[in-house]
Formats: sequence, structure tokens, C-alpha cells
Amino acid sequence: MSPKTERIEMESFYRTHAYLVEHTNAPVRRDLMDEIDWNDRLIGIKGTRGVGKTTFLLQYAKEKFGTDRSCLFINMNNFYFSGHSIVDFAAEFQKRGGKVLLIDQVFKHPEWSKELHTCYDRFPDLKIVFTGSSVMRLKEEGSELRDIVKSYNLRGFSFREFLNLQTGMKFRAYKLEEILKNHEQIAKGIISKVRPLDYLQDYIHHGFYPFFLEKRNFSENLLKTMNMMVEVDILLIKQIELKYLSKIKKLLYLLAVDGPKAPNVSQLANDIQTSRATVMNYIKYLADARLINLVYPKGEEFPKKPSKIMMHNSNLMYSIYPVKVEEQDVLETFFVNTLWKDHKVHRGDKNSSFLVDEKIPFKICSDKTKPKNIPGVVYAIHKSEIGCDNQIPLWMFGFLY
Repeated sequence: MSPKTERIEMESFYRTHAYLVEHTNAPVRRDLMDEIDWNDRLIGIKGTRGVGKTTFLLQYAKEKFGTDRSCLFINMNNFYFSGHSIVDFAAEFQKRGGKVLLIDQVFKHPEWSKELHTCYDRFPDLKIVFTGSSVMRLKEEGSELRDIVKSYNLRGFSFREFLNLQTGMKFRAYKLEEILKNHEQIAKGIISKVRPLDYLQDYIHHGFYPFFLEKRNFSENLLKTMNMMVEVDILLIKQIELKYLSKIKKLLYLLAVDGPKAPNVSQLANDIQTSRATVMNYIKYLADARLINLVYPKGEEFPKKPSKIMMHNSNLMYSIYPVKVEEQDVLETFFVNTLWKDHKVHRGDKNSSFLVDEKIPFKICSDKTKPKNIPGVVYAIHKSEIGCDNQIPLWMFGFLY
């Protein structure tokens, strides 16, 4: 390509960047923005499809650089990259004074990890921030980027973020220890400004994924996103042949319809006509894609059979099989999803639903269940505005991030 053509191509990237940054309006500033050490030279932001990774990158560009050309956002969906390497583009960008390259959907580029490593070695003055799927393995054995990348996860909205968005408030997040110790005072402070229970059902139904803000049908949008998670995030990244797509989709549907319980692996293998080992691998892929959560007894983990398979968040339950959404299942899914970011959740014993961080038993109670008040057990109570002692309103756990 001639230098003139190269210059025109580059200009179109700058123009697109300027347009996107100018038209970015993130309704909620994500806390991850302040958790990332932006001094690192190679930063990976992983997250499930639909949680707002693209918006997050553009928000960073807008906040820190405005339309300054030293920062540039590019998307690997651009056909330009089917004929050009990331390394060549980075070299050209740096030559023009570029300092920070933001790469969206990096896994769409065939040799992405090798090329990012080359950029890291070759351009010590260039910072690269990239987004990718939660299925990507950045820190595992064998990853080319393992020792040089700093990896972060962007999650869907917490109940707190959803509440802030809907009410214009700026409630902060609380650590689990703070909630266990001071939940009555915290709840009083929040309730004096807003009634969280007025918003909880909306969050449970559609508040986890930021695209509920778009003027399109939420359930249709979420179903489309879920299909993309399976078709792109699992098939493309795990290099699975297209002919197995229908089996993975059917498995997800069967797991959703069964509700949160231990999977019958032999029955599932029979239903989707594959081996038990393949079913377990598919289950792992669905968990990596943040479509399901696996709950194990304390001391056990994959590849053992989980004691419970749950949908990753309650929004998914309403989209896959809305006619069979049981309240208790929804409440437990909400609880596990909100704790899952920073805590370990294992199966509880006969007196508790879950064991958190291998030491705190929790019982999730709907408003129809009367807590037995067993010493040592913490009760998370639905439809309770304010708690007392070891009985804590369930909504408060939505303030963990």
C-alpha cells in the first residue's frame, strides 16, 4: 500500500475514533475505571458479551484524552485488519505520535496474542488496552501473554449501579464484612433516600446488562447476545466445529429448564447425543462464557460434577424459559451472582443454602419462608427493607460491587 493510501486509511481511523468518543455517553461510571492501574503497558479487560466493554474503553478515552490523537480506539471487526497486522498498525500509529492504543474485540484477529506480545517487546513507549471475551485465557499456563498482561474483569451492573442509574443517587459499594457488621445502619442510610425494594424486581428481570437502556426489546436483545456468546465466544475461541453448535445450545436450554440442581450428566449426554466427558467440557465452556455458574461442595472443583448448576444471573432465567421461573431459584441466583465477583460460594449444608468463603453459612429466604434462626447462619431475607442481627435484607448484597 502506498504511503498516501496508508495516510487516508489512518485518517479514517482517527475520524471514527473522534465520532465514537464524542457520542459516548456512559450512564454509569464503572468503578473498574479507578481499580485499573493505567500505568501498565498491556491491559486486558475481559467480560461477558453485553456488559459494556466497548463503552468502557471509549469512556476511558473520553475521560483521559478527549479527542487528543495520542489515543486511538480500533475494533478488530474492521475489514482492514484482515489484510494488516496489529504490529504494523501499532508501528504506524506510534510513528504519528500515538501513545495509547485501545483495541476492541482483539480475539477476532487470528494471531492476536502473538502480535500483542511483539508489540509489547517492540514498542516500549506504547500502551495497549484491549477487550476480549470472558472465555479467553490470559493468565493460564501456556498463554503467550501470561507474564506481561494485567487482566481485569468488567461485570454487568450490580443492583447498586442499577439503583444509582434509576434514581440519580451515588451510593457506594460495601465489603461483605461491613454488611455483616453494620447492615442496620447502612440500610437506614439508604432507605432514608430511596426504597430499594421498589427497584429490585426490575433489576432481577433486566438490570444486569446495560443494554436494557436501549430502545429495543430487552428479551430479544438478550437472546441475541446469548446466541453470540455461544457462537462466537465459545465456538470461535475454543475452536469448536460449527456442527456441534446445536448440541451446546440444547445443553444450555436443558440446564436452564432443569433449574438450579446437580446435573444428571448421563441423561444430558443421552439427550444431546455425546459423551459424558464432552458434556462436562461444554458445561465448563458455558461457565467460562458467564452463562452459568457452577456451585461445588467445599473442597471440590471442576472436573468433578458440580452439586448445582445455576444461570449466571437472573436476567438469563427470564429470557431462556420464562414460564418456569421459581422465586426461590431467582433469589438464590441473584445472591450467587453478586457474591461471585470477590467471594467463593460453595454448597451449604442442610441448614443453609450456601457456604461463603468456606466459613459463613447463608440461607436465602423468600418472604414466605420463616428463618429458623440457627446460630452461626446468616439469613438473607427477600422483601425485607431493614434487618436485625443475623437477618439481613437480600437486596443489600447487591451493594457488594
